[in-house]
Amino acid sequence: MALPLAFFAIFFAWPVAAIVGRGIRTDTGWQFGRIGEVLGRPDIAGVLWFTTWQALASTALTLLIALPGAYVFARFEFPGKQLLRAVVTVPFVLPTVVVGTAFLALLGRGGMLDELWGVRLDTTAWAILLAHVFFNYAVVVRTVGGLWSQLDPRQEEAARVLGAGRFGAWRRVTLPALAPAVAAAALMVFLFTFTSFGVVQILGGPAYATLEVEVYRQTAQLLDLPTAAVLTLVQFAAVGAILAVHAVTVRRRETALRLVDPARTAHRPAGFGQWALLGGVLLTVLLLIVLPLGVLVERSFDAPGGYGTGFYRALQSSDGGTFLVPPLEAVWNSLQYALAATGIALLIGGLAAAALTRRAGRLVRGFDALLMLPLGVSAVTVGFGFLITLDEPPLDLRTSWILVPLAQALVGVPFVVRTMLPVLRAVDGRLREAAAMLGASPLRAWREVDLPMVRRALLIAAGFAFAVSLGEFGATVFIARPDRPTLPVAVARLLGRAGELNYGQAMALSTILMGVCAVSLLVLERLRPERSGEF
Repeated sequence: MALPLAFFAIFFAWPVAAIVGRGIRTDTGWQFGRIGEVLGRPDIAGVLWFTTWQALASTALTLLIALPGAYVFARFEFPGKQLLRAVVTVPFVLPTVVVGTAFLALLGRGGMLDELWGVRLDTTAWAILLAHVFFNYAVVVRTVGGLWSQLDPRQEEAARVLGAGRFGAWRRVTLPALAPAVAAAALMVFLFTFTSFGVVQILGGPAYATLEVEVYRQTAQLLDLPTAAVLTLVQFAAVGAILAVHAVTVRRRETALRLVDPARTAHRPAGFGQWALLGGVLLTVLLLIVLPLGVLVERSFDAPGGYGTGFYRALQSSDGGTFLVPPLEAVWNSLQYALAATGIALLIGGLAAAALTRRAGRLVRGFDALLMLPLGVSAVTVGFGFLITLDEPPLDLRTSWILVPLAQALVGVPFVVRTMLPVLRAVDGRLREAAAMLGASPLRAWREVDLPMVRRALLIAAGFAFAVSLGEFGATVFIARPDRPTLPVAVARLLGRAGELNYGQAMALSTILMGVCAVSLLVLERLRPERSGEF
């Protein structure tokens, strides 16, 4: 546990504390009275209310729409399943500013629906909620579906033999076993929507703002660091409370699960009901995910002289003055950064998950909550904190390439922990005890007992860490060097400049990012072993 604690202390707690301290501390001491002053403002109260209700609504809507997809991926076998799994995960890594623009083009005034059918939709809140479902659909499908695919269906069948109805057997047998995964998925979705930035910034305009958007506005536009610091503290406290409640809930519900080979539980759909469910999930994916992605692809080829590859060819030149290097180099930069961040996240997250599995107590429960805090703290705060704290020897990293992977790994570690922890806890501890009695060292016991059962979860954790690293924007935008931009940073810079060429290049880079992600996820689907543990 020492290495994960040191990592979070240096690269998370220290930068965040430094930037918050500068906001509420003056030469005469700490100004805690600013907290009450800021929270008493009507505009800030409105931000807090909107942040909370849209996060709750987004979480509920995501679970409602995605749980049928989790069941389909867990229990059904059908052609193109691996490709479809990769498709639903692609949105999770797209820059939020790009997705906000895509949904604005679909649902806003002058958007695609308006142009095709004359349907005018001024439903900004619904556009924000649907964009959040677009992003987080894969979180529920992969988190809940992974465990669902390994639950022994014979337990539910036994309940039905004893007289329980189909729904009653599912409610009494399957749902309690799925509860930890559903809770973990709901937590992830709530955190992402509670701290939503790019989607709300693009779709919401001046009338809608989350805490994250308001922190950015107070910091970058109004230069009001004290207000931004107070909002960061509020967000930090809210996320900490949510994680504490979640930890108690999951700890009470988790039990040693009887996991089986997913190949034994999946089957071809049978009967009208199952085929209708599969068709409904496919239609949902088509309308919710494929359609917005298709808008981005279409606009990347919609050049001034007609459809073609003009925007893609323009990526090879830096004549526009937006970058010191051709924008196309951002692809290679992002891959390098993401691979390094994935390695760091697997090391830190794997050690943390193993420590949480073998130990108990309040300190360990607090550490479990700490691991999730990077998902709930403003990325703007983390980015500024890196610049303020990591600027002197022996940690003068401002000009080092490793600074970007470190920031990306902070977001990747929680995925690794939450992906591996349920399946590690599902491993029967008596197997480790038996290995120890036979003379195996703790390292060998982990290699011979735990690793074969968690290998699949480890691969999926790596895929998630790699994906979120590719799409991380909030902190990277402040620390990426001008001569080594990442794909999300390059897209944001292009979108921030006027002109059809810049907009088209942004769409072209976004399409490339989708392609890179889809290929990497499809490779992961083919490489992961058939017999292994996965929650």
